[in-house]
Amino acid sequence: MNFLGIIAFVLALLISVMIHEAGHFFTARHYGMKVTEFFLGFGRRLWSFRKGETEFGIKAIPAGGYCRIVGMSVHEPLTEAEKPRAFYIASAPKRLVVLGAGSFLHFVLGFLILVGLLAGVGTTAVTTTVSQVSPCLTPSNTKTMVCVASDTPSPALGAGIKPGDEIISINTQEIKQWSEAVQKIRSSANRTLLITVKRSGELIHFRITPEEHTINGQKMGQIGVINKVGNKRQSPLDAIIHSADITRQLLKSSVTSLISLPTKVVPLVRQTFGTEKRDAQGLVGVVGVARVSGQTVSDPHLAGSEKIATFMLIVASLNIFVGVFNLLPLLPLDGGHMAVAIADGVRNLWAKRRGKAKPAPIDVEKLTPITIVVFVLLAALSLLLLAADIFNPVQLNL
Repeated sequence: MNFLGIIAFVLALLISVMIHEAGHFFTARHYGMKVTEFFLGFGRRLWSFRKGETEFGIKAIPAGGYCRIVGMSVHEPLTEAEKPRAFYIASAPKRLVVLGAGSFLHFVLGFLILVGLLAGVGTTAVTTTVSQVSPCLTPSNTKTMVCVASDTPSPALGAGIKPGDEIISINTQEIKQWSEAVQKIRSSANRTLLITVKRSGELIHFRITPEEHTINGQKMGQIGVINKVGNKRQSPLDAIIHSADITRQLLKSSVTSLISLPTKVVPLVRQTFGTEKRDAQGLVGVVGVARVSGQTVSDPHLAGSEKIATFMLIVASLNIFVGVFNLLPLLPLDGGHMAVAIADGVRNLWAKRRGKAKPAPIDVEKLTPITIVVFVLLAALSLLLLAADIFNPVQLNL
């Protein structure tokens, strides 16, 4: 099962790469640019076919993919027919759309996976169905915390709430998630609530006054119920709303992680080559994520739906992080090329306002030294993560 989890992750990663490159491909074609190659992997060609002017295929090293657009460099030899369709000839806005389409589709894919997770697979959550009703909230014997007949019944027990009751609404307001009911109950100490439950298909109304208790220094109301934990699916609309919120949170955490990345390299070196325990919140490479995916799928303590849900969350999070990472304004990343396109657009606008001729596009090859430095740093980080994931892997303790 561990092996199957790793295979599933690799396939999900390759699909993400294909979708990323498809973003570049379709937007480039939309703007009339010529795309000559669309490949998954690098190195020796294993299989390919040609459709129109583009060759599609798979190469031997499954470490990404690429979409070759004619005219990415001003020095690329082009035929007279190709020159009007060169990438560097296009306007800055069009180039930005083509370059940003890959990351945009990573965000869309991550969002859609989350929608599928919440609406289709469901997540483990506390439901609105009562599992237990507490006999009392304040036992007279505080040492044993066991209720006796002389203790005051809990508000829920006193009102007649029973295990199996499904709480439908509070004060006529529908309850979709138990967290909503908890907030209402806690904020209504000593105030009577109209709680509607469904029992054997029949709606029953109770008037219950939550008792005031101090927990962690805060006063809050309690009625004395413990609810069932189960798999819960959301309606399509709720799933879309919550997925948008989760995507926003993942975007924010991805940006925060990238900002703090330099501070995590030194600890990672100590954890890789020393005896220090690997930080589960630290940097993790592709091998580490694949291993975690395998560990999740093979864990005997998780239900099938929980395994699928965890795997989908991992893939969604990875897509959003990769999308943000690709937007970093560093060559050879898409964000670096976008920075060049923006600079070209500013130069063109400045020349137009001054009544001068449009300047030649920026020669990206002149920035090769910067590209090499960034590539070497990324390669070094990748090797460090590979070593860390092999010699001191992250343990989830599922």
